Amino acid sequence: MSQATNQSWGGRFSEPTDAFVERFTASVNFDQRLARQDIQGSIAHATMLARVGVLTDDERDAIITGLSEIKGEIERGEFDWSVPLEDVHMNIEARLTEKIGITGKKLHTGRSRNDQVATDIRLFMRDEIDVIEAELVRLREGMIELADREAETIMPGFTHLQTAQPVTFGHHLLAWQEMLARDHERLLDCRKRVNVMPLGAAALAGTTYPIDRHVTAELLGFERPAENSLDAVSDRDFAIEFTSFASILLMHLSRMSEELVLWTSAQFDFIDLPDRFCTGSSIMPQKKNPDVPELVRGKTGRIYGHLMSLLTLMKSQPLAYNKDNQEDKEPLFDAVDTVRDCLKAFADMVPAIEPKKASMLEAARRGFSTATDLADYLVRKGVAFRDAHEIVGQSVAYGLKTEKDLSEMTLDELKQFSDTIEQDVFEVLTLEGSVAARNHIGGTAPDQVRAAAQRARDSLASMQGAGQ
Repeated sequence: MSQATNQSWGGRFSEPTDAFVERFTASVNFDQRLARQDIQGSIAHATMLARVGVLTDDERDAIITGLSEIKGEIERGEFDWSVPLEDVHMNIEARLTEKIGITGKKLHTGRSRNDQVATDIRLFMRDEIDVIEAELVRLREGMIELADREAETIMPGFTHLQTAQPVTFGHHLLAWQEMLARDHERLLDCRKRVNVMPLGAAALAGTTYPIDRHVTAELLGFERPAENSLDAVSDRDFAIEFTSFASILLMHLSRMSEELVLWTSAQFDFIDLPDRFCTGSSIMPQKKNPDVPELVRGKTGRIYGHLMSLLTLMKSQPLAYNKDNQEDKEPLFDAVDTVRDCLKAFADMVPAIEPKKASMLEAARRGFSTATDLADYLVRKGVAFRDAHEIVGQSVAYGLKTEKDLSEMTLDELKQFSDTIEQDVFEVLTLEGSVAARNHIGGTAPDQVRAAAQRARDSLASMQGAGQ
C-alpha cells in the first residue's frame, strides 16, 4: 500500500483520495452482499493457481483456510467492513492478508477486480435464479391444483371487462398458469447465459500467467469460460435479461393482482382471500383490503424502472470495463429481492383462494353470456352467421327490455325472432351446456380443464431444474 493512500491501487498516486470521493466511489455498503460468491470464486482461483504451479500447495491451503475463516466471520456478523477499502473484494483480501501474511497478497495473481466482480455477480445471479425458480414452481403447482379442483366452477368470462361467455374458474386459472409457464422458460433460458465464467479475463486482455480457465469453470460449476476477455468483463446483458424476465413476470402477476382485487370487491364478490393476506382500515372497521395483490401490482413499476436503469447504464459504454458498471448492483439486487418476495407471496396466497361459487354462477347468468351459443345453434340449423348474429341481437334487446336472460325466455318468446329455434335450444342456453360444449384442447369444458391441468403438471415436472 502507498503511504499516500490505503487503496489497493495507491502506488501511482501522490495524495490521498478526497474523503467525499472515497465515499462516493465506494460500493462496499451494497456489494458486501456478494461476499459468499467472492470467497467461492477466490477459493477456486487459488486452487487453479496451485494446479498450474503459480502457488504452492501450502500457499493454496493457507489461502483457503483463511478465506473459510473469513466466511465464518461474515456469517456471524463479526467482519469489520471498511469504506476506504472500497468494495467487498478488497475488504476480504485485506482481511486475508492480515490473517495469513504476504501469501494473502498472492491471491490476486492472474486476475483483476474486473473479472472478479463479473464472476461474483454471475455466481450470485445463478444462486438467486435457482431460488426464484423454486418459488415459481411452487406457485405453478398450487395454481394447477386449484384449477383442477375448480374445473366445474362456472364464472363469467370477460372481454373489455364486459360479460362475454361463461368459462370455468379452473380454465381461468390455467390461463394464468400458461403465462407463468412461459416466464419459467424465460428464466431457465436466462440462466444458461448467466452460467458462463468471466474469471481469467483479468482487467480486459487476459493474463500472462499459465492459468487454466476450464479448471476454474469446472470448480465453480460454470458451463464454460467466456470466449472473449473484453466482452467477459464489460457486458451486463445477462443482468438486463434477468430484469427483462422479471418485468414480464411482474406484468403477469400484476394482471392477476388486478383481477384478484376486483374479485374480492363487493361489486364482484367472486372470491375470498384469507385474512392473513389482507389488512384493515384505520378508520373503517368493515374494510378488508387485499394488500398483497395491490402491493405486487405496485411493485411492477419498480421492476420496470430497474430494467430501464440497466439498459441506460449500458447503452453508451465503450469497451471494456467502466466505473459505470458499479451501478448495476443496486437495481439488480432489488429486482432479485422483489421478484422472490412477490413470488413467495403469490405461492402462499393462490392455493388459499376460496371461490364463491354461487356469486360466480349468478354473475355468469347476467349479461347474456350464452348469446354466442344461440348464434352457433342457429348456424348449425342452416342459418347464415350474419343472419344468426342479427337474430341473437334482437333476442338480447328483447331480454334487456323484459329483464330476462336468454335461458329464462320461453320457446315462444325465442321463436318470435326465428322459426328455426326449437325446444333443443335450451340445451345450449344453460351455462353448464355452454361450457361443456367447448370440449376441445384449450377449451373450457371441465374434462378439458382437468386434462390441461395434467399436461401442465407433466410439463412442469420436465422443466424443473432444466436450466441447471
